[in-house]
Amino acid sequence: MYSKETIQQFQANSSAWLKAGSKKINKDNIEELRSILRFHEHRYYVENDPLVSDFEYDQLYSILDQFEKEHPNLVTKDSPTQRVGAGLIKDFPKTPHLVPMLSLENSYNAEDLIDWDRKVKELSALDQVTYSIEPKFDGASISLVYENDLLVRGVTRGDGEIGDDITPNIQQIKSIPLSADFSKHHIQQIEIRGEVLMNKNNFKRYNETLMEEGFPPLANPRNAAAGSLRIKDTAIVAKRNLEGFLYHVSFITVAEDRKKEIAHTHTEMLQLLWNLGFRSPVKEMKVVQGIEAVIKEVTAFEQTRDSLPYEIDGMVIKVNDLALQEKLGMTSHHPRWAIAFKFKARQATSTLLSVDFQVGRTGAVTPVAKIQPVHVGGVTVSSISIHNKDYIKEKDLQIGDRILIERSGDVIPQIVKVLTDGRDGKQKPIVFPTQCPACEHPLFKPADEAVWRCTNINCTAQVLERIIHFVSKDAMDIRGLGEANIRKFYEMGLITSIPSIYSFDVTSLNNMEGFGAKSITNLRQAIENSKQQPLHRLLYALGIRYVGETTAKTIAQKIDNLFQMGEFTEEQLQQLEDVGTKVAASIYHFFQNKDNLIMLRELEALGVQMQNNTPVITEGNLSGKTFLFTGTLSRLKRSEAEAMVEKNGGKILSGVSSKLDYLIAGEEAGSKLEKAKKIPSIKIITEEDFEKMLST
Repeated sequence: MYSKETIQQFQANSSAWLKAGSKKINKDNIEELRSILRFHEHRYYVENDPLVSDFEYDQLYSILDQFEKEHPNLVTKDSPTQRVGAGLIKDFPKTPHLVPMLSLENSYNAEDLIDWDRKVKELSALDQVTYSIEPKFDGASISLVYENDLLVRGVTRGDGEIGDDITPNIQQIKSIPLSADFSKHHIQQIEIRGEVLMNKNNFKRYNETLMEEGFPPLANPRNAAAGSLRIKDTAIVAKRNLEGFLYHVSFITVAEDRKKEIAHTHTEMLQLLWNLGFRSPVKEMKVVQGIEAVIKEVTAFEQTRDSLPYEIDGMVIKVNDLALQEKLGMTSHHPRWAIAFKFKARQATSTLLSVDFQVGRTGAVTPVAKIQPVHVGGVTVSSISIHNKDYIKEKDLQIGDRILIERSGDVIPQIVKVLTDGRDGKQKPIVFPTQCPACEHPLFKPADEAVWRCTNINCTAQVLERIIHFVSKDAMDIRGLGEANIRKFYEMGLITSIPSIYSFDVTSLNNMEGFGAKSITNLRQAIENSKQQPLHRLLYALGIRYVGETTAKTIAQKIDNLFQMGEFTEEQLQQLEDVGTKVAASIYHFFQNKDNLIMLRELEALGVQMQNNTPVITEGNLSGKTFLFTGTLSRLKRSEAEAMVEKNGGKILSGVSSKLDYLIAGEEAGSKLEKAKKIPSIKIITEEDFEKMLST
């Protein structure tokens, strides 16, 4: 899309704007800044090859955004700032497509493709046909309409004739241009078909967020993409990091004498879209002669499908010549010039045999469905997490049900739905326990969560994972007690609880492979040294839910000894900095638990330091200032940088708020950076700026 000279010019202009900042912008050069931002959006979202850091892009964006807010009369419809929606959408109006969105004929083997090729050759009177091959994206179908270079409409497939107008949500997808230079090619109106996707990495992060909030993950990226397009809050859609692939021009209005200049083949048309800034599959596409070459390509592609950053469920084969496509025409259901080759199914049906209830390190009780073993997506599946009590109710799951399951790529198997029509009255309801399946301690569920938990720290199901966390590097940091050794010692009965770390006979390792006299001496010393770790490390090591390293440090500064925590009410805990309602409730329940207090007294008797002996540094270059790091630092480890702040009298916060003075933004900074931009008092600085602060 851009020549080498143009790219160099954009880079030079970007540097000039970054250097000059907001002093440079005026009504005469505002369009230059918009062009720079569009260029960098294209490099990032379409070509996956950015030329500036996220932080630098955000700086340029902020200059434009602020100027447009001060001069609203200068805002244009295709300005990069206009991707951010105005908020809630009342409804999605029904809108007809310019041309019906037909389905594709499906094929599942080489014989199907050969039969289709025979029909194409008969209708075209050709001995051999040139075909294009491209991935069949597994997302949500969309149709875009541009008029006079501007995006005027984005519509879902709907019933093929009429879809929902979701233009405000389409505008949040940064790989879809708000405007394109169609007029350069004498195109007045154009309808483009495509697919909205969520790539595998973004899908994984999205599911992790859902599970952290107590919600079940989605089964596949397709559901995530389709669901996102139906959200009526554009701000939420913008955060989903959706992508748009455009793969077909269904309608075009162009002067008759200019038609031949546009494109003669499907591949030329997609190249035109790419050159205009759209993410079309030109890099993934193959062009071959004859159906045998097609079969060879699609067979090979199926073996590499999991290496792609996004999900596909097959390949689409199209007659490449546009004039021949027109000659072949369409049926009422599908075009005769295209066919989908579907990969082997990643869905299967099975029977729900029973449900086990498993307890994790934090006490979360997770129901796991045991199903009749079935081969799906390249593996044999016999167990599937069914997440929580609400999920069971939502899916209407019963023991004995026939269920449809799906495994998409590397995603864990999920239950898509229950086949309720097959129920014969023999099914039984799933009874969720009220007591811990491992220790029979009563289960607890916070009012705003979906997960039930066992809060007994001595629960046999939790103890091994808690021990591993307790000795880890960022907790008590006991060298020689890595995860592998802990598991080994636990199986041997040498370490059975957290206190037993300090009471087990280290000399019993004398005859064990890998443990000589020196390593035993080192391990004994490491265990002894850990007794004097700062109080905040012990607090973090206890594995109290929601209490991370930063929160542990904040709390430890407010107490003289650990047992004071048992004297706080939930309301008093919430008065501490960085402690919200969830954190306060978790801490309160931990220290009100009799078994937990007994365990702490055992640790104290074994010599573990319960007093706060860490001096609070109040003087230094950063004295009185609060800091937070986000993104990836290029020179320092996050833990090193945070230690430098505290060593110089500063304080680390756990989140963005009005109490934050400085946000240090590294590469790939995300939501914290966006939130900080909305609070004028927060100074957003680079890692280099931070290092300068330390030296002044």
